[in-house]
Amino acid sequence: MQECYDLAIIGAGPAGAAAAIYASRAALKTIWLEGSFSAGGQILESSLVDNYPGLPSVSGTQLGEAFRLHAEALGMIPERCRVQAIEKREDGLFYLTSKKQTVVSRAVIYAAGASHQKLGIPGEEEYAGSGVSYCATCDGAFFKGRTVAVIGGGNTACEEALFLSHICEQVFLIHRRDALRADAALQEQVKKAGNIEIVWNTVPIFIMGSQTVERVILSEQITKESWALKIDGIFVAIGTVPNTELLKGLATLDEKGYVCAGEDTVTSLPGLFAAGDVRQKPLRQVLTAASDGANAAVSAARFLEA
Repeated sequence: MQECYDLAIIGAGPAGAAAAIYASRAALKTIWLEGSFSAGGQILESSLVDNYPGLPSVSGTQLGEAFRLHAEALGMIPERCRVQAIEKREDGLFYLTSKKQTVVSRAVIYAAGASHQKLGIPGEEEYAGSGVSYCATCDGAFFKGRTVAVIGGGNTACEEALFLSHICEQVFLIHRRDALRADAALQEQVKKAGNIEIVWNTVPIFIMGSQTVERVILSEQITKESWALKIDGIFVAIGTVPNTELLKGLATLDEKGYVCAGEDTVTSLPGLFAAGDVRQKPLRQVLTAASDGANAAVSAARFLEA
């Protein structure tokens, strides 16, 4: 007979790591699955995390590693496995299918995170990896002393622009509105940076180049005038989309694809819990993801005891 776990955790970002820690403390027979090579989730792409209590000015890599080591010390080690389908059968068990195996579990915590939102304009796919990037921490070093553009106006875009300002000669922050959405402290840092220029009420409509990105065609939102901005790279920071494809038809999702679940992370499907960036909520931060993971493990333990 195939082994059956009490709990399967999908995702090894802050939410998944917190869930693993709490599941271990609850003595649940748990399997922890992560589809990527490195545990940590999107936090690994952050050059600086300055809003996690007790750990000011820590890098995303350091914080992600701390989460992993904490879980590992409790015997929780994520297994590399990309789940391709989730099914709850008549026997009340969940069947998680991947290329290499099928995992059977009584409950599931889904903490698969989110992916970068794409611009959806000509040239974006063509130059991905050749001047188009979604992570300044990952690719910023390739543009040392050069000119780049960052697209967006939220916290991530401002963080990306600030990181790049220490590497690049010139950074253009292109925002479709006339005011940034980032925290006031970040906005102040951006305005004080000597080599960041904000381009207001403007959107990119075409990325062009030869072997690599050479310019981006911009359109002013009010006048509708367009012009070419000469750049060496473009960093897209316009938000994320939840990785919830596996949950379609399984649990209730909102119009943007986020899982409908409260603070207890309970979804519309009994035994399935949603934690972190996949969940419908007003604030998506490392702290709230970790909180979700803890809540999910506690909710799962209560479900299993019922």
